[in-house]
Amino acid sequence: MSYKLVIVTRKDLNLSKGKLAAQAGHASVECALKAMRYDRESFDAWIAEGQKKSVLKAASQPELQELMEAARRAGLSTALIKDAGHTEIAPGTVTVLGIGPGPELSIDKVTGHLSLL
Repeated sequence: MSYKLVIVTRKDLNLSKGKLAAQAGHASVECALKAMRYDRESFDAWIAEGQKKSVLKAASQPELQELMEAARRAGLSTALIKDAGHTEIAPGTVTVLGIGPGPELSIDKVTGHLSLL
């Protein structure tokens, strides 16, 4: 079985590359920490396999919410990232969703229809 972590970004925000990279970093760290604590088997397998990650794009915040709910129903860890509002966007703006790390097949059932960033 393969494991991965997916980060889903919002296309409608038009974030700078640096801002987007920072938000993706927040999601990666939060997801990894959650998995380390609550899904150690997936975390350990993901680490052993090289920490595979994919960055995908969704249209809007409502789509991120739907993906998060579907991921949770599938038993996957999630991290919804909200910006502090110090630079480009308003405080509390939802920017990205992290899913996993978890079994690649389970994550693909939730995010397989999305395009790569």
